Amino acid sequence: MLDTPKSLRLHIGLFGRRNVGKSSLINALLGFPLSIVSAVAGTTTDPVEKACELPPLGPVVFVDTAGIDDEGELGGLRRAKTAGVLERVDIALLVCDERGFGDDERALIGQLQERQTPILCVLNKSDLGEVSDAGIAALLGECGEVVRVSALANQNIDAVKESIIRLVPEDHLQEPPLVADLIQPGSTVVLVVPIDLGAPKGRLILPQVQVIREALDADAICTLVKERELSAMFEDRRTPPALVICDSQVVMKAAADTPPEVPLTTFSILMARFKADLVKLCAGAAMIHRLEPGDRVLIAEACTHDLICDDIGRVKIPRWLRQFVGGELQIDFSSGKHFPEEIGHYDLIIQCGACMVTRKHMLSWLYRAEREGVPMTNYGVAISLLQGVLPRSLHCFPAAMQAYQDACAAEVPG
Repeated sequence: MLDTPKSLRLHIGLFGRRNVGKSSLINALLGFPLSIVSAVAGTTTDPVEKACELPPLGPVVFVDTAGIDDEGELGGLRRAKTAGVLERVDIALLVCDERGFGDDERALIGQLQERQTPILCVLNKSDLGEVSDAGIAALLGECGEVVRVSALANQNIDAVKESIIRLVPEDHLQEPPLVADLIQPGSTVVLVVPIDLGAPKGRLILPQVQVIREALDADAICTLVKERELSAMFEDRRTPPALVICDSQVVMKAAADTPPEVPLTTFSILMARFKADLVKLCAGAAMIHRLEPGDRVLIAEACTHDLICDDIGRVKIPRWLRQFVGGELQIDFSSGKHFPEEIGHYDLIIQCGACMVTRKHMLSWLYRAEREGVPMTNYGVAISLLQGVLPRSLHCFPAAMQAYQDACAAEVPG
C-alpha cells in the first residue's frame, strides 16, 4: 500500500467557536496552507477530513469542524454534524481565543470526557490579547493541558505537536495484533480468498492485505487459495499449516475442508479483535439465540459501496438470520461513519468488519450500544454462529469463546 489508509491513521479533531482559527492551526501544524482561512465566521461548514503527514507522528487525519456556536436552522445542522465527529477522533484540540471559555466549550468537554477522548486546549491568537490567570486556571481545570499559540504568526506551534504526542492513546502506538501472535517465524498461514462478484477487480480487500503484510513481517509463509482449492492444498501438503484464515462467507466449507487439528478463523473475526473488542462482540452474539420473529436488528456498515445481487450485509446475513430464527425480523440498515441517533429500540446490532474506520470509532459505537443496553456483534462472529462453526472459529481466542458461552448461559433480564 503506497498510502496509509485513513482507518489506520490517528484522527485529530479540531473543535471550537467560529473564527477561533481552527483551520489556521492546521496550516501552522503542517507548515503549508492545507485549509482555507478567512476572516468570515463560519468558513468551515461540514466536517472536512484531511489526510496528511504530521512529523514526527507520521500519517494522521485532521478533522476540521464547524463552529460549536453556529446559529440558525442551518447552524443547528452543522452543529449536529460536528457532534457526530466526536465518536471517531482519537484526540480533540479545543481551540479558543482571547474571548475565553464558555458554556459551549464546557458542554463539548463533557461529551469528550464521556468518550474518554484526550483533550488539548489550544489558546489561539495569543498575539492579539491576553487571557487572565483566572481564565487560564479555568481552562486547566476543565482540560488538564493548555498551550498558548498564534497560528497566523506561527508562535509556539511546536508545543502543540509535543502535547499531541503526549496525548496519543497508547493503543494507537501499540495496535493489537491481527495475526502475528498466532503464528511463528517459518510457519505457514493459509488464506482462503473467494473471488466472486464482491471481490474488487485486480486487488484484494484491505483486511486480506493487512493480514498478508503482518504475516510476512512475522517471517511466516503465506499461501493463498480460493475456497474450492482448499481441500486439494491439504492433500498436497506434508506439513499442516499453523493457521487457516478464511472469508466469513465460506467459513462453513473451509471448516469442513480443514482438518480439525488445524486452527481456523476468519478475517472478520481477526478484524473484530484488531478494531474493537472481540470478547464483548462474542458476548453480544449470544443474543442471536434469543431473537424471535418480529424483533428488530440493525445491520451497520461503516462504509458505502455498490450493492451486488447477493450482498453480504443487505441480503445474506438477513436471510441467514431469518432462517435461524424461523420467521421475519424487522431489519434496518445504516451505512457510513455515523450510527443512527436512536439505537435503544434494537434487540441486536450487527456491525461490519470495520476495515474503513478507526479502532476508536468502533469502540465508541460499542460503548454506545452497551450504554443503551443493546447487544452488539460483528459480521464474522455472527456468520460463524449462524453457520454452526463459531466454536471452531474462536478456537484461537479462548477468552472470547468463554464470553460467548457465559452470555448464552446467562438468564435474560426481565
